[in-house]
Amino acid sequence: MKINNFIYIILAAYLATFLRLTITNNFFISIIGSFFLGFFISKRLSYSTKKILLSGFFSCFTSFSGFIYFLYKILNQGDWIKFIIYFNLIVIVNLFTMLFGFWISRKIT
Repeated sequence: MKINNFIYIILAAYLATFLRLTITNNFFISIIGSFFLGFFISKRLSYSTKKILLSGFFSCFTSFSGFIYFLYKILNQGDWIKFIIYFNLIVIVNLFTMLFGFWISRKIT
């Protein structure tokens, strides 16, 4: 991989982090990120473009640590039932949102 691609990955990560800071709702961010992740996975993109989008932009935009922190706050309150419901809901909804993005992308092309 060329040095230019590393610079593009860093710039994509910077842009994603900036967008991530402007939107404070973790669930909304994960839904948007999952949809577009599924959308771009189905596209025939070059290796470097996939790395820039998937490793640079989407990994910083969806921010797994935000999801974990949200669950940690619920768990810290001692509400196990709410924790289990939110954990499963977030994972399942994001999975289906990603599959929907994949499906939409296939229908468009």
